[in-house]
Amino acid sequence: MDKTELIEGIREINKSATPEFLASFSEEQLRAYLDHLMAVDVEEELTVAD
Repeated sequence: MDKTELIEGIREINKSATPEFLASFSEEQLRAYLDHLMAVDVEEELTVAD
């Protein structure tokens, strides 16, 4: 994923994050944040399913 795709992925989960704010981070930082958001999202889905 390139930086634009990472930002779009983050914004799908965290709609309050603006593209301008996210653009200030490196691709590596954005990828780590997206990975974190996706892990939390999965955990929440598993909790709701129980």
